[in-house]
Amino acid sequence: MLAVRRRATPALLLGAVLCASAAFGIELDRIIAVVNDDVIMKSELEDRVRTVEGQLQENGTPAPPRSILEKQVLDRLILTKLQVQMANETGIRVDDETLNRTISNIAADNQVSLDEFRKILEADGYSYERFREEIRSEILISRLRQRQVDNRVTVTEREVENFLATQEHQGEIETEYHLRHILIALPDSPSARQLEEKQELAQKVWNDLKAGADFVQFATTYSDGPQALDGGDLGWRKAGQVPTLFADFVASMQKGDVSELIRSPGGFHIIKLEDVRDSEKVVVTQTHSRHILIRTDELVKTEDAQKRLEQLRLRVVGGDDFGELARGHSHDGVSAAEGGDLSWTNPGDLDPDFEQVMNSLKPGEVSQPFQTQYGWHIVQVLERREHDSTDDVRRAKAREAIRARKLDEARDSWLREMRDEAYVEYRLES
Repeated sequence: MLAVRRRATPALLLGAVLCASAAFGIELDRIIAVVNDDVIMKSELEDRVRTVEGQLQENGTPAPPRSILEKQVLDRLILTKLQVQMANETGIRVDDETLNRTISNIAADNQVSLDEFRKILEADGYSYERFREEIRSEILISRLRQRQVDNRVTVTEREVENFLATQEHQGEIETEYHLRHILIALPDSPSARQLEEKQELAQKVWNDLKAGADFVQFATTYSDGPQALDGGDLGWRKAGQVPTLFADFVASMQKGDVSELIRSPGGFHIIKLEDVRDSEKVVVTQTHSRHILIRTDELVKTEDAQKRLEQLRLRVVGGDDFGELARGHSHDGVSAAEGGDLSWTNPGDLDPDFEQVMNSLKPGEVSQPFQTQYGWHIVQVLERREHDSTDDVRRAKAREAIRARKLDEARDSWLREMRDEAYVEYRLES
């Protein structure tokens, strides 16, 4: 009788791999953090640390000590894992078509083909498949934040009016600030000893900064804030967009100033006013146009829509009234009632493909049929004008600033709550 060879079990195979690895001195991948029911491997951390180091080097920012950098990157990975887990649990998905289109756009932005982009990644030692999954995670997280946080943040007209009134009263209605930030974070419910240690560290950092130390390097090395690896850069912000905790300090600071130590329940903060600028008068070219839209579906094919618009265009050129044709044929219910009239629009108000065609026309001209994401159109430019949009832009920026501040606060609170409710076990030192 022939003997049947028994299949090795996973445990036996793992034991063989461990023995072989030990015999040849090969370091195995290992778990360095447990995040709920998922794990983060050492290889993941090392890949991400290498990427961050490359970005810091490219920006000319000195990297913090390896141990600090690893901890900062690991904390980011943990938050990413938690958000991806929640996205999956709530049914958010990213299909391959969306993922492929996003990566193709990234390659196009870098002015290379998709194949060239893949080769560049692999030449830099970066796994293309891992890159794909990281982009998938970014899209998942973006959609999750939109659903869980962003869509719930609203800005009222009263808030905009109060914001503008406050800025005008302070003489800062056109002032913007470029800020950097260092956070020495406190643990939840810190002991007296922990509070003392963190305060001593914050005081030392502040003393060194006052003595001339580089703020960017110190932020990268010491800050526990989300922008630490960007040198603590909070970017340009209108007065109303400055975090409430910092607003009074910024108002009295000059360019290059470093604030006093600012205490909050979350820790000790230091901010630097990197630069200040004033907004200028905004004059834009507005366009008054009207259009006819034919949407495609199972009944109206692309060829049918295009042909119908070609016929409508010939009627307009032949003397028929554009407005009457729009009322009778356009699928854009809102503008059709107004004869296709889109009123005066600023640059950026309309679909980019639509604007590109519209901007190529002279007043009175009617376009050939063209396609956008909404369907097929013909558009006629009626007139153009130079318009002082300073007040409109100011209100839009005020709304954007208020929303950005609310988003920052809402996202931070959401992430803290998610982190507090999660099971996270660090194994970085093991």
